[in-house]
Amino acid sequence: MNQEQEEILKLKEEKNAIILAHNYQTQEIQEIADFLGDSLELCIKASQIEEADLVIFCGVDFMAETAAILNPSKKIVIPDTQAECPMAHMLPAEEVRKYKKRYPQAEVVLYVNTLAEAKAEADILCTSANAVQVVESLESDQVLFGPDMNLASFVEKRTDKEIIPIPELGYCYVHKMFNTADVTFSRENYADAEVLVHPECDAEVQEMADHILSTGGMIRHLALSENKSFLIGTEVDMVTRLRRENPDKLIYPLLDEAICENMKLHTLEKVKTSLIEEKFQVKVPEEIANKARVAVERMLEVSK
Repeated sequence: MNQEQEEILKLKEEKNAIILAHNYQTQEIQEIADFLGDSLELCIKASQIEEADLVIFCGVDFMAETAAILNPSKKIVIPDTQAECPMAHMLPAEEVRKYKKRYPQAEVVLYVNTLAEAKAEADILCTSANAVQVVESLESDQVLFGPDMNLASFVEKRTDKEIIPIPELGYCYVHKMFNTADVTFSRENYADAEVLVHPECDAEVQEMADHILSTGGMIRHLALSENKSFLIGTEVDMVTRLRRENPDKLIYPLLDEAICENMKLHTLEKVKTSLIEEKFQVKVPEEIANKARVAVERMLEVSK
């Protein structure tokens, strides 16, 4: 570890703080995190925080909001307030309400990649890891599902329920970078490699993959697989984590340019500042938080 990382670890201890970081953070951030995970894992971890006085959340805005919703008595801070998820901002609460009026019999499943105001309009949340399980847990045969259209398509193929994507064309700009030519080219260059892609990738890319997995699913798959070579179709720093945890395996990004610039706004310097100054605190209005908490907790219950 470098000097700045060591200073952060010392500050963290002095402040009785913990650092939660998403799998798409850079290696230097991953190395100082108390817990590293995907959206579902971070949600679960956030709901279990008891010992810390301060939580530094190295992820995008909706993740930090979820931590704040589940821990109203904790101080949740995000190192850079500009670390927003563009896809989450494609589905404001007003848009959800519009679809609910149009489809009054439908239940609303929203991806955790949504803002708190949208979560407050949902019946239940889901992640890429548990989306099918969540949808199958519902009584209604008609489901409003958003904001990622590719995840909606992924779920629709695995359930008998009618899935209505909201908005119609919601997407993750990082996963939209992948195309079939990337898969074809990579297979030619790494003939023995298994191709793992995220369900936020386009359907035609999913069809060419060996496995369609959440980031948590990728971690578990590599740990158990007897294969030695893998191509990873998600944000490039997922490869950083997988290489650290599987030094005996050959792991390559399916696309070097698949970078979430929003995630990368968090730096060691900003983490250090957030520890010293305890900013920027993430606050969710109580009325919205109370409604959103019901949807979050219902998801966590289904995921047990």
